[in-house]
Amino acid sequence: MKTLILIVLMAMVCSPVYAQRVGDDDTPKGKVYVYKEAGGVNREMEIYFPKGKQAIKKPVAGIILFHGGGWGGGSREAFSYQCNYFASRGMVAATVTYRLRTRADAATMKDGQSTKRVCIPDVKSAIRWFKQHAKELGVDPNRIVAGGGSAGGHISMLGTTNPGLNDPHDPKEIDTSVAAYVLFNPALSTNDAKDPDVDFLQHLKADFGPAIVFFGSEDRWMKNGWMPAAARMKSLGITSVDMRIAEGETHAFFNKQPWKDITLIAADQFLNELGYLKGEPTLSMPRSGQKLVKSQ
Repeated sequence: MKTLILIVLMAMVCSPVYAQRVGDDDTPKGKVYVYKEAGGVNREMEIYFPKGKQAIKKPVAGIILFHGGGWGGGSREAFSYQCNYFASRGMVAATVTYRLRTRADAATMKDGQSTKRVCIPDVKSAIRWFKQHAKELGVDPNRIVAGGGSAGGHISMLGTTNPGLNDPHDPKEIDTSVAAYVLFNPALSTNDAKDPDVDFLQHLKADFGPAIVFFGSEDRWMKNGWMPAAARMKSLGITSVDMRIAEGETHAFFNKQPWKDITLIAADQFLNELGYLKGEPTLSMPRSGQKLVKSQ
């Protein structure tokens, strides 16, 4: 009996699913840069480079991801795993620290303004810095992908489409548009309409770039926020948004295994179709049987 148990445990450890889970807690650190200083606080960007990057003469695609946390919490480490993977596939991948809202911010807002707005200038600063330093980072500034999870998905979309909410110290000649998006349950809300600066629908245009979007089927943010945006996209003739659903899952499902790898594999395939990655995903599809369903 003991021998049988040992064999089963060894098989679990050696399987792709469990081997990858072990790696979740051991994700290497990237190189930390300060992309701006505000009020005596450094805003940091942790960048993961492809191995052997110095030997690559041709610039590669870049991806910059913003963490979630309700616009008032979270940390850039939330996307370390994903950034490490994208770098292993040949991209320059960054995860970002940005200003979070506080209770005190509410007192400084004008009527109708949302405290979510305090996050967006840093998103724009981070993207501008990434573009401004593209040459030294080895990034093709015309092939930059933005995205994030939950609140991070929301602000990544606003930071790249809303012409306002700029940091006055930013180089205005550098725009914040991006080529594509990788979005993990972006937290859009119909309540955002009260403040046009944080309402993605008011900045959505027909030239919105290709995107892959992940949601759990039971996520209220999908039903109450994303679906109105999807309807607006359809009315604008936008057909390049690939929506994937995890049946029975709720918000932030992508943060846990096996969904962490399942969503990464789908994102890899999406970026491959755009020509930003080459070859097959290097992750193995978990044996859990769980899968994403493509939304019609």
